[in-house]
Amino acid sequence: MSETQQTVSPNMAAQPAQSIANYARAYVVRMKSGDLGSLPIIFGMIVIAVIFQSANENFLTPRNFVNLIVQMAGITTIAIGVVFVLLLGEIDLSIGYVSAVAAVFLALRLRPPEPWPWYAAVVVALIFVSVIGIIQGGIVTKFRLPSFVVTLAGLLIWNGVVLLLIGSAGTVIIQDDIIVGIANTFLPAQMGWAVGAVVVAFFAIGRVWRWYSRRQRGVSTTPPVVLVVQIVAVAVMIGAVIYICNADRGVPLVGVILVILLAAFSFLASRTRFGRYVYAVGGNIEAARRAGISVDRVRVTVFMISSLMAGMGGLILASRLRSVDTAAGGGNLLLISIAAPVIGGTSLFGGRGRVMSALLGALIIASVENGMGLLGLSAGVKFVVTGLVLLAAVLVDAITRRGRTQSGTA
Repeated sequence: MSETQQTVSPNMAAQPAQSIANYARAYVVRMKSGDLGSLPIIFGMIVIAVIFQSANENFLTPRNFVNLIVQMAGITTIAIGVVFVLLLGEIDLSIGYVSAVAAVFLALRLRPPEPWPWYAAVVVALIFVSVIGIIQGGIVTKFRLPSFVVTLAGLLIWNGVVLLLIGSAGTVIIQDDIIVGIANTFLPAQMGWAVGAVVVAFFAIGRVWRWYSRRQRGVSTTPPVVLVVQIVAVAVMIGAVIYICNADRGVPLVGVILVILLAAFSFLASRTRFGRYVYAVGGNIEAARRAGISVDRVRVTVFMISSLMAGMGGLILASRLRSVDTAAGGGNLLLISIAAPVIGGTSLFGGRGRVMSALLGALIIASVENGMGLLGLSAGVKFVVTGLVLLAAVLVDAITRRGRTQSGTA
């Protein structure tokens, strides 16, 4: 049972935190039952780093690290929306070209001779793609159609819309400095450290408050020592990231934006009623309906979030490239945007996963593609390797799910 599903009497006295020994035993039990957490990702990143650094000494350089953050930002943003769709056990195949619709619309509205203000173009573009998600989610819900079929139709429709919008222009250059600066601005060293301190402070406050509130409700809590270790570990990790970035151009602005998005949508998924409803619907839709949850509203909202995040990801990708063209939204964008959450640990079967899995999976994919790019490997090899990584992630998901079922923890 998840933390958000546990209920206790409001008059229950505060319970002491469990001992380190009990916490360790519980962790081992979870691992034996198939709950591996982020261990496969950590192991995968170590293997990737060793392989590519051995093949090319530039892989672990500060410059390549900063490039990696910029490269994965757009994919991660789109993947955040995909997490919510997967939590329902659904799929959204339109996200690639929905992201392109937002990017192309923005680029066209910023063109001379009468360019829109950048903020107006961004807001209207995101509203437009949000409506796309509402329409697609409404069709899936109202007519009880498979999301695969509806969003596959959306893929074709929005691909056509992109081609119609661009027309004979071929390539549209983004000429607004603010929009271009989203993915091409780097913070000064001192500002980078300040942002890092704020992030660590918010994380520490959130963890301590969560620990305290659980203890006050009589719910089992982690040992205080473990809590401190978690906070220190995050602080060290963030400090290392900032130090490495400052050794090159500085912390990318788009990286800060990505952290804000991850924090906001993690809060939405794990700390709000809507988030609990999403997990409930994905876990057992009939039980959720009988519990009084508006299943149709949840599904439509999730598809709206998917399209919204696809649009935001499209704007980041366009900012990085400083332009859009008829190929926008194509290639392997759809593949890697869906693969990222799955590789990061979100289940394809619905009801299990975290928003953070979008970042973890995107980090794996971007690292693999970045490393293969440094080695000059062909596109065919990149597709094969990415497919094998995705297959491995799905197999791990299936095996761990079977283990949880056999142990009675699923």
